[in-house]
Amino acid sequence: MSAIPVIAIFDVGKTNKKLFLFDEHYHIVYEKSARFVEIVDDEGYPCENIDSLTRFVFDSLIEVNKMNEFTLVAVNFSTYGASLVHIDENGKVIAPLYNYLQKYPESIKNQFYEAYGGEEKMAKETSSPVLGNLNSGMQLYQIKYRKPYLFNKIKYSLHLPQYLSYLLTKQPVTDITSIGCHTGLWDFERNDYHEWVYREHIFEKFAPLTPSDTVLQNAEGPSSFLVGTGLHDSSAALIPYLVNFTEPFVLISTGTWCISLNPFNNTPLTAIELKNDCLCYIQYKGAPVKASRLFAGNEHEFQMKRIATHFNVDTFIFEDIAYDADIIKRLKSDIDIQSQPVSGQQPRFTGRDLFTFMNYTEAYHQLMLDIVEQQHHSTALVLNGLKIRKLFVDGGFSKNPIFMNLLAKAFPDMEVFAASMAQATALGTAIAIHDSWNKKLLPADIVKLKYYSAPHSIPL
Repeated sequence: MSAIPVIAIFDVGKTNKKLFLFDEHYHIVYEKSARFVEIVDDEGYPCENIDSLTRFVFDSLIEVNKMNEFTLVAVNFSTYGASLVHIDENGKVIAPLYNYLQKYPESIKNQFYEAYGGEEKMAKETSSPVLGNLNSGMQLYQIKYRKPYLFNKIKYSLHLPQYLSYLLTKQPVTDITSIGCHTGLWDFERNDYHEWVYREHIFEKFAPLTPSDTVLQNAEGPSSFLVGTGLHDSSAALIPYLVNFTEPFVLISTGTWCISLNPFNNTPLTAIELKNDCLCYIQYKGAPVKASRLFAGNEHEFQMKRIATHFNVDTFIFEDIAYDADIIKRLKSDIDIQSQPVSGQQPRFTGRDLFTFMNYTEAYHQLMLDIVEQQHHSTALVLNGLKIRKLFVDGGFSKNPIFMNLLAKAFPDMEVFAASMAQATALGTAIAIHDSWNKKLLPADIVKLKYYSAPHSIPL
């Protein structure tokens, strides 16, 4: 039996680091995961252990090459964003991988926005809400003024996906999906680095921009294979939908954050949208994607535990609660989607008295009503009046029948689908370089859909 050609995808999250092997039909034929203990940076703040991550990549590839049933054809990477690896002229890592959750120095922040016209102006021009270290360009700005000795030693600052690619190719590159994601670096109107990046000589720290479907040859490893240049994870997760559907759609990618992505809305971000946590991504083909964010998954976990404690039940019981239209009828009387505050406001369920509910089932339905109410506002921000008929939901909430039924009622003029596929981010990362490694046609059924209708007899 001949060995199966595979592509290896490293999908690196802040908590879990995963390796997937996909065959030419995009079936997962092998997977493994690892978690690393964080180290601390030079200021004592927890950060990614880049040495452990590097060993994970090399050890995993050595392991794959020993598997006689597979032939490694290509490798690619997707990782979380807003993380820079700084290397010197010899390719040596010369600084910690600073954690984007670290508080940004107020004095440096004020210095920057005073120099470049204020927060609202910069946010609008870079399509990036003011997010401190989550704006990865601000990390370099901070280094320049707080650690000039380090800034002067940096030859290249590579976003994490491109650094992992560099480990194998020794060719430094910059990818637009990492540069064009709430970094504060890119001027979306000019389609170039923002003026401040040139004035501060930050652009000199970035390697040449390279198309996201570029492949290079490996310089490290026991065998020869192609290496992609890496992708930002949110942009990678959108790729299976872009290649499977030509009709305009909006995708709500749900998890800790629920991110509404509209690849068909290229209108400039407004001040109101920016204040409500909207931003723009750049997808792997270079086009802008308007997005809005909602911390709904986190809210769901917190409030679910609160309900479970109050009613003395285990949290796993909520997995089996079916959608009950009668409960929704009783609860919906005080809900008016159009009159509620927008997505950035405090969730309504936070202030609800749990003693007003008869049981945990009723309380949980109210929680989902409140979350969907807020999700409606968040998603509506990226719809912006455009006539888009399809709404896809993937991730955790796509498996929640209460969320899905209520969402269908919140958007009665749209076709609402729960989408499922195996590992969307890793899959998209593999598809990004399909033409370079895979001789077969892309499967037409990569995304599987379940339709949710919105009966007019039960308006939300």
